[in-house]
Amino acid sequence: MEVILLENLGKLGSIGDKAKVKAGYGRNYLVPQGKAVFATEKNLADFELRRADLEAAAAAKLAEANARAAKVTEIGSLTITAIAGDEGKLFGSVGTRELEDALNAAGAEVSKSEINLPEGALRNVGEYSVEVQLHTEVTASITVVIEAE
Repeated sequence: MEVILLENLGKLGSIGDKAKVKAGYGRNYLVPQGKAVFATEKNLADFELRRADLEAAAAAKLAEANARAAKVTEIGSLTITAIAGDEGKLFGSVGTRELEDALNAAGAEVSKSEINLPEGALRNVGEYSVEVQLHTEVTASITVVIEAE
């Protein structure tokens, strides 16, 4: 199935590109989310009329993501206290929800889906580097220090 992309999407392409995707991905995700339209002659003509608006909206999203990334890097380091055993192992874990709450309390605006923990929740006392992906092209890094209560 061919679709016309209305947003920059990581590995698929940028605004206006025709991309071949699996039918379920296109029908169930890309089209309902407003990220793409089916590649028909009518949709292609409609897209060409809206291209400038879509590119301006994409530039605005990128500028907003850069501003949010500046706030995240300005924070620099977060300290989270949690109950831990004698050997530094936490009773429970620190996950994306706790990191989201701490970042929002510090003044950054992030959602938990933007926080990237590739190895899963943090389960030990220590210092960790956490990536926050605010846009497909904008990633900010923050240091999280977990201390025992």
